[in-house]
Amino acid sequence: MYALTKISSAVAAISLSTLLFMSPTMAATTNANNNDSSPVTNGVSQALSGNSKTVKSLNNLLPTIKYTTDGLSKSAQQVNNSDWKPNAKIDRSFGTKLQALLNWHQNGVGAVDGYWGKNTRKAMQAFQKKNNLQVTDNLNDETWQALTASERLTRQPVLVSYKLTSDDVDFKTTTIPAGAEAKAELDGMYYESITEGLAEKFHINEKYLKSLNPNASFSAGETITVYNPGNPNTKPVSRVVADKTTQTLYAYDDKGDLVASYPTTVGSTSTPSPSGTHSVKVKVHEPNYTYSSDDGDKSIIPPGPNNPVGIVWIGLSKPSYGIHGSPDPARISRQASAGCVRLTNWDALALLGTINNDATVEFK
Repeated sequence: MYALTKISSAVAAISLSTLLFMSPTMAATTNANNNDSSPVTNGVSQALSGNSKTVKSLNNLLPTIKYTTDGLSKSAQQVNNSDWKPNAKIDRSFGTKLQALLNWHQNGVGAVDGYWGKNTRKAMQAFQKKNNLQVTDNLNDETWQALTASERLTRQPVLVSYKLTSDDVDFKTTTIPAGAEAKAELDGMYYESITEGLAEKFHINEKYLKSLNPNASFSAGETITVYNPGNPNTKPVSRVVADKTTQTLYAYDDKGDLVASYPTTVGSTSTPSPSGTHSVKVKVHEPNYTYSSDDGDKSIIPPGPNNPVGIVWIGLSKPSYGIHGSPDPARISRQASAGCVRLTNWDALALLGTINNDATVEFK
């Protein structure tokens, strides 16, 4: 049995990783005259406009997604056209649209699956707090009206058509072994399947992706139905709060305004997260990871999306603790972490592109 060594040792072994050095200009304040923060995509998601440091960083980190609404199935159109009815059960069609609207308002739900669950409820409550609404356990008319107040946003299609390219499907996969020593022998902690990689690209539950495309072969040139992830927050983040009770990471700008929230796993009973206030000290894209066995032997796990810390490491001034990605996005908020703050890989990338050098990290 291997004991998990937190990232102080992993950061010391990042020969295969990309270290984002902490220059004073990184994640500088955006120009108030540009429209960096618009979630409206108009056929192209995650191709952000503007000249701010955050926009440039995000465009380097996130894949551009070109989509249409041509040829959508009736069930996909039903999702896009669904509306809320008081006292009605939240079915999967409406649940998908609700999750999309929360995501587009920068209150993340994790992997989109269409189901009402705790991550969706937490995102709704974060939205309510941000907009000074009554915080409730269930969706109400006041919240729905606020979610749909922007016509430009509500016109966005939730499910879209996407033509797969060779880059989408022709990538290296592997079988991830159980033991740390065996993992250390791999070239990389790659995806185990094409659909796993596609699900992460589109921020969707892998099983849901397959159910939306029951006859798909997922090959280049094929058009499939996917979730439209929209655009991430582009406002620089100067402070984050990791809330252990709600299992949510709240991100604030330098004015103290909440600009984004992400579902997270914060520590566990056996390996609790730290308390108090700390700061960001290092940012790593595609980190490797170090396991230590009980006898002190170390195994360095190579980078990749299935690395124990995913594809992002944001190290804190508290040695060996940080904010990082996850190899299992569907289980965010549903599993333990080794004292750190665990996000989906795509949320971790969005935060990596916006969090300021020396940003404050509070645990409560």
